[in-house]
Amino acid sequence: MRIVARWLLAGFMLFAGLSHLFWARKEFQAQVPDAITEIVPIDKDGVVVASGVVEAAFGVALIALPKERRRIGAALAAFFVAVFPGNIAQYTHKRDGFGLDTDQKRLVRLFFQPLLVAWALWSTAPARRR
Repeated sequence: MRIVARWLLAGFMLFAGLSHLFWARKEFQAQVPDAITEIVPIDKDGVVVASGVVEAAFGVALIALPKERRRIGAALAAFFVAVFPGNIAQYTHKRDGFGLDTDQKRLVRLFFQPLLVAWALWSTAPARRR
């Protein structure tokens, strides 16, 4: 089951990364907190592109580097935590994106981030020996 979950997560990450780079760049910009562009000399599109590259790399790494899956899972979980402020910014600033066009939808979205963290950690944990 963990293998299937890891492959699904890899596909999800690759898809998300490519969507950052190509067809959903504007949508993802709604999630970039203003503070990021005030602190780092990069615009929102640059943040989206950079995070897209990272997400696609995670997707590939989950499959291509099976001996490193534990470290990759931990790094991916940390990445999900690191991008969570973007989801909070989307909620607090009432920014539409990906069909999240109401406060209720944006709030519900916040509760999925811990599930992503858990998915990354669980799917990359070593299998239990019986």
